[in-house]
Amino acid sequence: MIHLWLPLTLVCVLVGAGSYGVIARRNAVLVLIGVELILNAANLLFVTMGSVLNDPLRTGHVLTLFLITIAAAEMGVALAVILALFRDRGHIDLSEPGA
Repeated sequence: MIHLWLPLTLVCVLVGAGSYGVIARRNAVLVLIGVELILNAANLLFVTMGSVLNDPLRTGHVLTLFLITIAAAEMGVALAVILALFRDRGHIDLSEPGA
């Protein structure tokens, strides 16, 4: 069996990289990639804890499927908003005020 600290370390790395991407970036697409990294870290945490706890209902795995669906919908809506922002402003830099 795999040690528990390996996937938890990867979760910490993914959350740290995603948080840096959300906080430090000004480009809307890079912020979106940071959010996706955080969601993938949550998926990994759900699957890890679901495997360790031996839940007969496999709750961690089911929650991961729901989170994947939510992440796909979020990606579609966010890309549509970014495209509308680009058409309106001509750039997708989040630090500059809108017109």
